[in-house]
Amino acid sequence: MSKNLVIVESPAKAKTIGKFLGKDYVVKSSMGHVRDLPEKKLGVDIEHDFMPLYEVSTGKKKIIHELKTEANKADCIWLATDEDREGEAISWHLIHTLELEENKIKRIAFHEITKSAIENAIAHPRPLDNNLVDAQQARRVLDRLVGFELSPVLWKKVKPSLSAGRVQSVAVRLIVEKEKEIKAFQTSFYYRLTAEFTMESKKGKEVIKAELNTRFKTKSEAMAFLEECKKATFTVENVEKHPVTKSPAAPFTTSTLQQEASRKLGFPVIKTMLVAQQLYEAGFITYMRTDSVNLSDLALADAKKEILSAYGKDYSKTRKYTTKTKGAQEAHEAIRPTYISQHSIDVTDASQAKLYDLIWKRTIASQMSNAELEKTNITIGISNQQWKFIATGEVLLFDGFLKVYMESHDDEDNNETISGQLPAVAAGDKLLYENILAAQRYAQAPYRYTEASLVKKMEDLGIGRPSTYAPTISVIQKRGYIIKSDKEGTVYQCDIMKLENNKITETTKKEITGKEKGKLVPTDIGIITNDYLVDNFKDILDYDFTAKVEKQFDNIAEGKQQWQTMLKSFYGKFHKSIETALTLSKRASGERLLGIDPQTQKEVFVKIAKYGAVAQLGNTNNADEKVTFAKLPPRTSMETITLEEALELFKLPRKIPLQDGSEIVVNVGRYGPYIHFKEKYYSLSKDTDILAITVDECKAIIAAKDANDELKKPIVLGQYNDKEVAVAVGRFGPYVKYEGSFYSLPKTTNIHQMSLEDAIKGLQSNASKSVIKAFEEDALIKVLDGRFGPYIVNGKTNYKIPKDMVAEELTYQQCLEIISSDSNKTKRKKYFGKKR
Repeated sequence: MSKNLVIVESPAKAKTIGKFLGKDYVVKSSMGHVRDLPEKKLGVDIEHDFMPLYEVSTGKKKIIHELKTEANKADCIWLATDEDREGEAISWHLIHTLELEENKIKRIAFHEITKSAIENAIAHPRPLDNNLVDAQQARRVLDRLVGFELSPVLWKKVKPSLSAGRVQSVAVRLIVEKEKEIKAFQTSFYYRLTAEFTMESKKGKEVIKAELNTRFKTKSEAMAFLEECKKATFTVENVEKHPVTKSPAAPFTTSTLQQEASRKLGFPVIKTMLVAQQLYEAGFITYMRTDSVNLSDLALADAKKEILSAYGKDYSKTRKYTTKTKGAQEAHEAIRPTYISQHSIDVTDASQAKLYDLIWKRTIASQMSNAELEKTNITIGISNQQWKFIATGEVLLFDGFLKVYMESHDDEDNNETISGQLPAVAAGDKLLYENILAAQRYAQAPYRYTEASLVKKMEDLGIGRPSTYAPTISVIQKRGYIIKSDKEGTVYQCDIMKLENNKITETTKKEITGKEKGKLVPTDIGIITNDYLVDNFKDILDYDFTAKVEKQFDNIAEGKQQWQTMLKSFYGKFHKSIETALTLSKRASGERLLGIDPQTQKEVFVKIAKYGAVAQLGNTNNADEKVTFAKLPPRTSMETITLEEALELFKLPRKIPLQDGSEIVVNVGRYGPYIHFKEKYYSLSKDTDILAITVDECKAIIAAKDANDELKKPIVLGQYNDKEVAVAVGRFGPYVKYEGSFYSLPKTTNIHQMSLEDAIKGLQSNASKSVIKAFEEDALIKVLDGRFGPYIVNGKTNYKIPKDMVAEELTYQQCLEIISSDSNKTKRKKYFGKKR
């Protein structure tokens, strides 16, 4: 019997820790939280101090049973979940769910999964931090109250099935307000003057590139300036040189890692956190949810050793950083490699290798010397003008940390490059112009948010914490409030005037402004929902209020505030605003009048209806008028659609006759555009122009789908025990069908190369793995482990196991009782494709 049971959150973490502990330790995973608030109920007793009513999480009964069994065998139980609020809460839930004896429990925590860190943690266990648990409970309960009470308001006042959340709604507001700022932007143009001057030196003819220190508003001003330059002389008036130093960025926090991985590697923030979690659990990096830029003394010493060895003493400069982020905590270290001497990792996952490389370089660079540059400014006077040309150059004298790493920025204009060395000149030197260029430029509207810049903005405002940025950005995209989109930009014809050889030539050049890739853009429903919430729930959507709530969570975690008192002060005013909105606020549809249909003389509107954005022909306020609706295709915005484009939608469904008398129908439905042909539906991509798609394109899509369906048809291989055996490919991969039951096969299985014997082996192997319990009293009754958790099967009928019962402990009599209750019978849904 093992004397020690160690419980962590994930199998990967358990596997890594297990390597460092001896045979006296058994390391098991809880697979995250083992209990939570109910999925479909409020789960909070408001009348009794907001007491959470926790339930065992779906699919966790088997894990709890296994952990209980191991806990009963062990003399000591080590709770080794992460040392943040979520990790502390997981340990707290484990204590209560497993009914652990207090004298057997020891709480340990570490910021890196290394042998020394684990041994040190076991040597210095600590009590459970109930303040961290309370802070997590406060966040969970408050967010449940907001979501559970606010979402039904949106169902009634905006559209069914919408959801709202305290942090996610504020994130949507940031994106919506940025979009409104862009739409309100009034573009303007100016003329930028640049010149190339030449001078003779010992090196021969040298060129100096310079820019005029003003910009002209009109073409006539720019042209007049060029005319004056024809008869002007150009003289160096001043040469100014001064040293410049560049300092390295601090080691990574969660936020800065998400931002830099987005810029340099193109990772979405959710992917960055997933890969970082994998690196942490494999023991490659320190804990990845942190807002601290601290490095331990050991890490500082290791970094210095590596820098001295690889680059020499001139490149080493030990630095201790302090966190400036609003509401930051200094409990953890920054994100760094666990072993700084390990420059790279040998893994098959390229994403892990890339992210590790980024973390290693940033950590090393943070402990390196400044880069030293010399900046030169040359002021060039114009004999008949007040303006000056300015030439700027930079020379890198010592690369310092730049030898390893340079930080990127979201704003393309801020991504610095070293401009290069200028020719040696002195005040009074005469220069000749090679050419002077006046180029028309259009002002750039504000940049939309990327995932990285949104994280930075949320961090600057104190909205959310390291653990919430990635889930928030993921949720608002999954729920359709925000999409990641490319913008084509606006094409302008720009005037170009060039003075060369005392002659001015004029040309035009196309310039695209506002072109963006992979930016966050609000959808129609995102804009309308945001506007409704801002109008009716100002506090919840207020940036300062959201940051204040985060600060209150921090105070609870530090033991400075009582969590239920905090919830009481919030809930009273919030609940009153819910009641007011339900009774007094108007329904929000975002309705917009586009114009009048020339044929019917009816008004044409766009608005949000029950299943999304629609065009409406006719006025619903006129009882005598027939009103018709047309679904807006995906990616079509209510903000930008024109009257002509809306009228085209009323021509749907498009019916395309074929020579054999049949027809192809193209339309857009609740789930997007589709083709209907001979009683079958064929989904189209969301970007398909359904009004322009051709017959040949439709036929190609139909043929490809039919061919794919043919490959997935069940193949009958023969019989086993006088029953038919078939193989096929379904939604979840290949499977064997036998006696009305389905047995999964490995995803790499090629069903067209399978024999009857292969299929029989597959179903036998699968069946033996899925059976949890069988009974001698009745061979037809079994307890099986299914895709969605354990269940009872009686012949061909399945029965749910009640939540308070453990599958492994069920007796034959209990199974009969469950079977006798019709309420436990599961309904099998047949899948016929998407309903149109």
